[in-house]
Amino acid sequence: MAIKNMLGHTLDLLGESIVSGHYPPESVVPPETVLCKEFGVSRTVIREAVKSLVAKGLLSTGPKVGTRVLPEDQWNWFDPDVVAWKSKMGLTREFLRDLQDLRRVIEPAAVRLAAERATAQDIQDIEAAYAGMKHAIEFGGDYVTHDLLFHQGLLRACHNRMVAQMSKAIGALLRTSFEITTTRPNGKALSLPLHRDVLDAVIARAPDAAEKAVLLLIDSVREDIETVLDSNQKL
Repeated sequence: MAIKNMLGHTLDLLGESIVSGHYPPESVVPPETVLCKEFGVSRTVIREAVKSLVAKGLLSTGPKVGTRVLPEDQWNWFDPDVVAWKSKMGLTREFLRDLQDLRRVIEPAAVRLAAERATAQDIQDIEAAYAGMKHAIEFGGDYVTHDLLFHQGLLRACHNRMVAQMSKAIGALLRTSFEITTTRPNGKALSLPLHRDVLDAVIARAPDAAEKAVLLLIDSVREDIETVLDSNQKL
């Protein structure tokens, strides 16, 4: 296995061990020699993996204190790897609540701006994403990716550099939400007209209508998530 692949594999294993609670917050991660033996890799790979986890906010290192696991509230929840590890280990109500709260804070304000500022190219990109969602429902395909492109297109249409940057950061979070929604029977078909309402309001330059439409869409997702949670289906 190439060094890069070994590093990626080790990073995933170590990250999952932390996110799953195998190494709980405030605990000290075993020394390099132990980790080398456990994962079957060199010290260089372990050091690079630890360095990456420090950058993601999962670990801290220091002289005499070793390498410690940081509390969850210090983890970088906008990091795609952190979200992926959390998803693999099983999502919690708290995580999903935080995600829904984030969407309710960001997206209504974003679509208001989009309704005021969207260019013809922005509309074309969002229309293309919508068409991809519709095609996936009717003929099969990757609905979730087009759903993500739809929402990221709305955030880019704000023409605010900070919101545009945030669209990249929350991409993994949004994908997780959409993947849950699509586990419900007819979930995709039921959400499609709600997406159309948002897009039509943006095209009509109607900020109030766009905000109302996206709130309806977000809240429908909340109901989907609650249904999946209540069914005891593993997330």
